[in-house]
Amino acid sequence: MSRQHTLLASLLAVALSAGATGAAHAQTPKEKAARYYEDAQARFDRKDIPGTIIQLKNALQADKTLLPVQLLLGRALLMDGQAAAAEVAITEALRLGVDRAEVALILGQALLAQGKHQQVLDNPVLAPAGLPADTRMNLLLLRSKAYGERGDSANALQAIEEARSIDRNAPDTWLAEVPVRLRAGQFKEATAAADTALKLAPSSAEAVYQRGTIAHLRSDVPGALKLYTRALELDPSHIESRIARAGLYIDTRQDAEAAADIEEARKRSPREPRAAYMKAVLLERAGDRVKAKAALGEVVGFLDAVPIEFIRYRPQMLLLAGLAHFGLEEFGKAKPFLDLFCRAQPSTPASKVLARIYAQENNVDRAIELLEGYRRAYPNDGQALIQLSAAYMAKGRANKATELLEAALKTRDAPEYHTALGIALSQSGDSSAAQAQLEAAIKKDPRQIQAGMALVPLLLRDNQAAKAAQLADQLLRQEPGNATLLNLAGVAKAQAGDFGGARRHFEAAAMIDNKQVAPQLGLARLDIATRAYDSAIRRLKAILKADERNAEATYDMAVVLQRTGKLDEAQRYLERAAELSGKTDLRADYALVDLHLKTNRPAVALESAKVLLGKAPEDVTALCTYARVQLVNGDNAGARQTLIAASRRAGFDPELQTSVAALQVAAGDDASAAYSLDKALSNNPDFVPAIALLAGVELRRNDLAKSEARARRIIQLQPKLAIGHQLLGDVALARGQSRPAIDAYRQAFKIQASSATALQLVRMLSAQGEAAEATSTASQWLKSNPGDAAMHKALGDHLARNRDFTRARSEYEAAVKLAPNDAQALNNLANVLIKLKDYKAAISTAELALSKGNNEPIIVDTLGWALFQDGQIDAALLRLRDARLRSPSNPEVRYHLAATLAKAGKRAEARDELQAALRENLPFEGKAEAKALLDTLK
Repeated sequence: MSRQHTLLASLLAVALSAGATGAAHAQTPKEKAARYYEDAQARFDRKDIPGTIIQLKNALQADKTLLPVQLLLGRALLMDGQAAAAEVAITEALRLGVDRAEVALILGQALLAQGKHQQVLDNPVLAPAGLPADTRMNLLLLRSKAYGERGDSANALQAIEEARSIDRNAPDTWLAEVPVRLRAGQFKEATAAADTALKLAPSSAEAVYQRGTIAHLRSDVPGALKLYTRALELDPSHIESRIARAGLYIDTRQDAEAAADIEEARKRSPREPRAAYMKAVLLERAGDRVKAKAALGEVVGFLDAVPIEFIRYRPQMLLLAGLAHFGLEEFGKAKPFLDLFCRAQPSTPASKVLARIYAQENNVDRAIELLEGYRRAYPNDGQALIQLSAAYMAKGRANKATELLEAALKTRDAPEYHTALGIALSQSGDSSAAQAQLEAAIKKDPRQIQAGMALVPLLLRDNQAAKAAQLADQLLRQEPGNATLLNLAGVAKAQAGDFGGARRHFEAAAMIDNKQVAPQLGLARLDIATRAYDSAIRRLKAILKADERNAEATYDMAVVLQRTGKLDEAQRYLERAAELSGKTDLRADYALVDLHLKTNRPAVALESAKVLLGKAPEDVTALCTYARVQLVNGDNAGARQTLIAASRRAGFDPELQTSVAALQVAAGDDASAAYSLDKALSNNPDFVPAIALLAGVELRRNDLAKSEARARRIIQLQPKLAIGHQLLGDVALARGQSRPAIDAYRQAFKIQASSATALQLVRMLSAQGEAAEATSTASQWLKSNPGDAAMHKALGDHLARNRDFTRARSEYEAAVKLAPNDAQALNNLANVLIKLKDYKAAISTAELALSKGNNEPIIVDTLGWALFQDGQIDAALLRLRDARLRSPSNPEVRYHLAATLAKAGKRAEARDELQAALRENLPFEGKAEAKALLDTLK
């Protein structure tokens, strides 16, 4: 029967009894009080506590001076959980003159129940001295409990010893020792005390229960269950055993058994907050979040109404209040309860819950402090290790986080641990290891949505878009209405080239949650990819109208504007995106540098690169970008210093060190490049890109034996790669062995037919006079690869070398059509046009080449020579003097200037230029003509 029904029944009984007696004769107040008291006593004996309280209050209305009424009311109120009211009743009984021996124990219990521990110790009514032995012993045990709950184990044990000196065979004196010992982690002493109590009282449910708590705390689940069950067989009303057993049933997923115990506990003790909390746990597990929250509301309803003093020294109540508020997402209310609990009982699982609250408040240091303390006590708790790893990740200590997660996996090979480790590895930059862990998590449990969501971006980054899209579809089958997943699937499909599928996913995500910006960005990017630029701009403007500080949309707008040729506007948007992105996302900064380089503004690019480096001074990629811009600005010395710093920061990462070394080669610093590559290979001796680059360095340093050895090592490691044979060809060429060089290049082309291998072979065949094979190889390649601008250019070079200028012109024009910004191809075309005597076309082509070629001396020379051939002597002189100043060691440039000077009548100056051109006896086109001209000027 519920308490409400009991109460109603009690009221009905009172009404009926009042009506019945009223008919007999009029009663005096004392007679009424006596009758109510007797009825209350009968109810008390039947454990009808609500009815007892009603009748006693009826008695007090009749006569407030009856000591027995106040005393029984105090006891009943205490049993009903109304400790404060019980204290009032007992105090009134004392005022009325009751002997303290009669009420001391009840008063002490009422005070303790309210958390008034100091009053238990200081109140003279509760002083043990002068009281009967039995009462004195129980008061000493009460004092022991007060000391123990305050954490004063020494005084608690002393009080127990004093009680035990009164009656050493009293089981309670031994049972009181158990919780004190357990709080101190003294399991051996606690077990001895519990065993003694059981020996003295084998049928004591409390003794069996205490023995069960020891087994429970030592993780002996079967033993604890057996003992709790035995306690309940001895006393079905033993609420502590029932609550403890229900908790174990929950832990072991025996939900039906747990539910039965919980309902029985709630029936016997309707205001028991622990039962309400466990009911919430079961409801949450069953997926009934609404009812679970209602049950948690019951818990906080019970406990929030109680003064904090009542539960301050009751760790279990503190924990319960904290967990209930936490479950209701009332973190601010949960924190003080959990803080008090963790101070009283540090290094318990509650530390994990409290740490979560501190982590949410961004107080990561406190979260780490709590979790590290817990880890010292429970080093193999995988969940705690995962939580601690997340805290260290928040502090930027990815290596520490990874170490903790690897430890967690050793405790249990659980899919969620693989997931956490994969995410940590991903954030630390180890993508391949992260991918392996995340794939392991999904293999073990395909429902690991978080693992899948972390794996998809890694696959995309690794250019495995098809696999990423397939995984995203697999995740969506589990959660088809997840807007975040739909957006992720859209990204994967877009990268895989399935623009239609991507658009459907983005649109679905936007319909589910129209406040999400990501799907709108995805649609805008699809528009960009499909060249629907007007649509992209409309979408991006709408995003920026709602949030002008959206860095993603700002950056994407810059991309659209670049694509549509609006470079000045694009620059402004990139500058804004770089400002909004701060130090976390440097895409806009990198894009800004590239934009300035593409628009021939190396000095401005250098300023942007400085800003980039200021944001990420330790970042190797930023350092390399800055060095690249320094190279474009002609600051090779500065680039070398920057790259030394980059190499130092790259550590022993083979990929990073190889990237640095490639730029060091471009800066002419082969010695530093060799050092960087040695570092790369010390960590991974078989890293082929580093071996290949080092072989090239050794080739330039004329260490041909080492270079050849590395080339052969590459062939051994990667026989299906062309680079090893290409390097062998380069070594043979350096040794003057043209035939072995051609054979090596042929083998490279055979193994890996590509633009690079084809070009190398064609150029070598052309240089060695194998004109027919060079033409045939290039033509065959272009039949299958007509869009290969580099091969068109190479074939043009070959044909021009063999004086087939008409066909050379066609190939250069094809190359320029495919690559209109290729200054070298334009320059070569201009030279062919000169040979074909189409001087006007040569001049315009050379001018175009010059606009693309950053005032390269060879292009300036071509333009000057075309002007000379067209009879524009003054214009030609201007250009050729410029070329001569830029490249004084080039004999062909000096010959062209000399010929123009001679035509202008400046014979002495022309003679000086010709003598300088011929002094070193270097080969150049027009050498014979230069000699002949010099003879005319002597």
